[in-house]
Amino acid sequence: MYTLYIYLSLLLSILYITTLYILHKLQNLPPTPFPSLPFIGHLYLLKKPFHRSLTELSKRYGPIIFLHFGSRPVILVSSPSLAEECLTKNDIIFANRPSLLNGKHFGYNYTSLPWCPYGDHWRNLRRIASLDLLSSHRIQMMSQIRGDEIRILIRKLLSLAGENPGGAVYVKEALFEFTFNVMTRMVCGRRFFGESVERSKEAEDFKDVINEISKVVPDAQVLDFLPFMKWFRFRDTETKMAVIQQKRDRFMQNILEQHRGLDIDSSYAAAREKKTIAEILLEKQKEEPAYYTDEMIRNLLLVLIQAGSDTTSNTLEWAFSLLLENPRALERSQIEIDDLVGDNKRLIDESDLGKLPYLHRVIYETLRLQPAAPLLMPHKSSADCEIGGYCVPGGTMLLVNAWGIQRDPRVWEEPEKFKPERFEDSEGGKSVIGCSRWLAFGSGRRACPGENMAVRVVALALGTLIQCFDWEKISAIDMSEGTGLTAPKVEPLTAKCSQRPEIADLLSQI
Repeated sequence: MYTLYIYLSLLLSILYITTLYILHKLQNLPPTPFPSLPFIGHLYLLKKPFHRSLTELSKRYGPIIFLHFGSRPVILVSSPSLAEECLTKNDIIFANRPSLLNGKHFGYNYTSLPWCPYGDHWRNLRRIASLDLLSSHRIQMMSQIRGDEIRILIRKLLSLAGENPGGAVYVKEALFEFTFNVMTRMVCGRRFFGESVERSKEAEDFKDVINEISKVVPDAQVLDFLPFMKWFRFRDTETKMAVIQQKRDRFMQNILEQHRGLDIDSSYAAAREKKTIAEILLEKQKEEPAYYTDEMIRNLLLVLIQAGSDTTSNTLEWAFSLLLENPRALERSQIEIDDLVGDNKRLIDESDLGKLPYLHRVIYETLRLQPAAPLLMPHKSSADCEIGGYCVPGGTMLLVNAWGIQRDPRVWEEPEKFKPERFEDSEGGKSVIGCSRWLAFGSGRRACPGENMAVRVVALALGTLIQCFDWEKISAIDMSEGTGLTAPKVEPLTAKCSQRPEIADLLSQI
């Protein structure tokens, strides 16, 4: 009897795989690896990190592939022309998000800006973010915050380099605290780390929450595609996610309550035109309390703080790692800055950034090699459409392999090499970054609204720290990336940092 069950199971599996293959051919779906197994689909083909594994699949099966992650249909796109076809020509169809546990638990049940469905609510959130919170005018008005924080970061690095043997500095922590303070001062007028601030338990807890999210996301991805696994190894995953979200919520609600009590930084809050982002949203709450609830405001502010601190500090860490691996590029960056400021009697500021084209090429090249989201945010088709001559059914999840496109030898010359010079053109690199072969911030309707802010913060921090310090490797740098949506460095960067002799007098006055 046991043998009969085995034969029946084997027969049913063969019938299932064969039927899927025949239906696939009849429907004119994109090429697909054979076979798609019962229950798990093509998940058996994937290894971590997923963007590298998916890139290998694209090399074998082509720039558009139809996959099954469990029972969920997925198309993987790995060429600039097909990415443009999805995110520009068919951007309304692909403007939705799939229902994933990240969006359920960390996206306030799919109501946050990154995760909410395409429609009126998304349009309103996008308008608020683009026009009220992250407009060029608003970002410029808060330039003093970034200038203050970069000076505090310089003093911190000087102190750490003096305290530690050989000037060794744990770069990741310093950069995260800098970007976190920048965002929280913009959001609510408060600093949480560094000088003149008592070590804040709530900030440390929030930092731990970000680490907890990175650990739980891989488990959540398993449940997204194999929900039956919640009865086995991953039974506590959703409980963990709910607890993490409660911590994030508590942190943000405390900030709101303190802000209502006017516990804000008087250095800029006194000027009405320099209102914090929380203040702007709380004023809107008085006008439309039914829409601008505390939950909706917490939702928006959390997106700004976490995206503006975690991904930005990751990009800065990757940039320093790549520069340390390519000392000629680091030297060229320093020379460009020295030529601009002349006798080094002042630090660069944001008004200088447009005059530092090589620095921006370093940033673009960093984001080419290590995009903040290697597979972008996942999209979902709302209706049947045609991509690359193939039929894509409605309800299919779309993954755009930005990491693979940006390292494709058919698109980029010597794609594995760090070559900022590849962005040299008459438009300052814009002819390259404005097309679908460079997708660091996505494309189309759901592109990242914080691109202008992110590039400005990265350019100011990277440029200032290159101007002020000499940087050296302590040992070989591990350039491998981790798992999750943002793929941070597996091994956090530690480097030797020492003040440049030619700028010592200026640094003594900071």
